[in-house]
Amino acid sequence: MSPFILAGFTAFLSLYAVQPLLPLFERVFGADHFHSSLTVTATTVGVAIAAPFVGRVADVCGKRLVIVTASVLLSVTVLFAGTARSLSQIIAWRFAQGIATPGVFAVAVAYIHDRWQGARAATTTAAYVSGTVVGGFVGRVVAGQAAAIWGWRGSFVAVGAMSAVCALILAVTLPREGQSAAGKGHGIEGRGRWSHLATRPLVGTYLAGFCVLFAQIAMFTYVTFHLAAPPFELSTAALGWLFTVYLAGAIITPISGRWINRYGYRAALGIAIAIGVAGSALTLGRTLAEVVAGLALVASGVFVAQAAANGYIGVAARSDRGLAVGMYATCYYIGGSVGGAVPALFWTTGGWPACVALVIVVQLATAALGWAFWRQV
Repeated sequence: MSPFILAGFTAFLSLYAVQPLLPLFERVFGADHFHSSLTVTATTVGVAIAAPFVGRVADVCGKRLVIVTASVLLSVTVLFAGTARSLSQIIAWRFAQGIATPGVFAVAVAYIHDRWQGARAATTTAAYVSGTVVGGFVGRVVAGQAAAIWGWRGSFVAVGAMSAVCALILAVTLPREGQSAAGKGHGIEGRGRWSHLATRPLVGTYLAGFCVLFAQIAMFTYVTFHLAAPPFELSTAALGWLFTVYLAGAIITPISGRWINRYGYRAALGIAIAIGVAGSALTLGRTLAEVVAGLALVASGVFVAQAAANGYIGVAARSDRGLAVGMYATCYYIGGSVGGAVPALFWTTGGWPACVALVIVVQLATAALGWAFWRQV
């Protein structure tokens, strides 16, 4: 396995692993939808806060060092979450996990664009995103099955142990940087640097990233409440297996690299959003098969959009890519944080259909941003 694929796998193995546990947290701690979902939101808030600083540190200290160190910290925070005595403590450890996470995924994207350009960079980024897809799938399934057997603490132990193994493999296999990789692009300072990182194409990418994760978190967080309730009444273990739909994204995302090379970033984003909107509408079906098929389409659309946006950063940011990716990650995970909280209001007034309508609006906004802000490449 490519170390960059493993980096994506490691970052996302634990990032959303608690999603199938949300109804369980409600029963164990007597929490409502909003407070239970904070176990997801706290992590995305941590990522949003840390991402720009991690990018700067990586530009100065070296990307390999930051990736390996962050992967170790990830495993530690996940394991300590299993020692929590309350939902608030779980949320606190999940926030700490979010602080560590950008050191793996955000830096890996910048590292790829430092090593390769053009088609090779687009293809490698798509492969990296495939690693994030598989990592997200495995983390959720392992957490759901472990919780069904050993309780929620067991899910953190299982995922934390896997994270520790991934950290060890990354430390051994991640290639060392060339002389130009660390500290690249430090010629732009002060106001000039920030002006460089706030160009129209980059701003559009940041906003598109906000919308992409908003839609993903809103859909895959609140669908667990939808499917845990009548008439579906899925168990924690079944909710864990629900994320098998992510494998559809793992299959289609590498293909997106070829789409980008052939049709350009804007067209690839448009295709992704069309797939996602169709999937969102399908989750309103009355049978479990319809909902699962819809989620598979949503996951596929999300990951193609993610590959397009991550790849476009390398085109729009000619230097200081670590910082540019960090800024993108901040907007991306602010979107995820908002996507974890705002749908609770829509759920209260209109249930699952209202949440789906919100997701579709945000998906369409993503396509509009790409069309308006991205240059045709």
